[in-house]
Amino acid sequence: MSATLDPRPATRVPRARSGTGRALQKGQQTKAAIVEAALGLATHIGLEGLSIGALADVTGMSKSGVFAHFGSREELQISVIREYHTRFEQEVFYPAMTAARGVARLRALFDNWMKRTSIEIDSGCIYISGAVEFDDRTGPVRDALASSVLTWHAAMRRAIEQCKELGELRADTHAEQMLFEIHGLILALHYEARFLQTPGSMARAIQGFQNILARYSAEAPAAAATAAPAVAKRRKVSNQTTSKE
Repeated sequence: MSATLDPRPATRVPRARSGTGRALQKGQQTKAAIVEAALGLATHIGLEGLSIGALADVTGMSKSGVFAHFGSREELQISVIREYHTRFEQEVFYPAMTAARGVARLRALFDNWMKRTSIEIDSGCIYISGAVEFDDRTGPVRDALASSVLTWHAAMRRAIEQCKELGELRADTHAEQMLFEIHGLILALHYEARFLQTPGSMARAIQGFQNILARYSAEAPAAAATAAPAVAKRRKVSNQTTSKE
């Protein structure tokens, strides 16, 4: 009797929660699919080219359906930037963390960056196209874009500082300057390979990185110091020979 009269809604509550969970999961999947489509569009036409209407056409959804997931074009653009940054970290940053600290990790970061860049020469880079679109603007979209780039720069700067701490780069190495030069290689590569379609651009960018490492390497001064006495000795021998003559 007691079991029959038990008023606890034990069988109803889990079903309601399960249904809500499935609806939430489906909503998240739909939003992820929209962001995926938006990211594909943005790499080719830029963040400014994104619109609720364009995404509705690409995804086969209604404008109101797309709008319900983002609320505004600005929110959509920011979601695309965040997704792009997440993928950038997964492809470039995290794999490099398995390399030992120092030059090995710095090389891994650059190598992974180059691998991604080689693909984006064909598809386009949101960091670069976004900088052109929003360099003279203010607002949340520009802030999100700049924050993503600065986060990546901070990771590269830490790697350079670690190289200094380990004695693999000269103690007087200015991390900000070295980062500027490395970033400049990527920007130049995009311009040369994507816009001018200059053959051999990738190889020159790789060589440029090698040149930067050689210039800042802690071994460079030691080599120079070793070479200096040898040069002086040769000059002394040469002078002695000349005086005898």
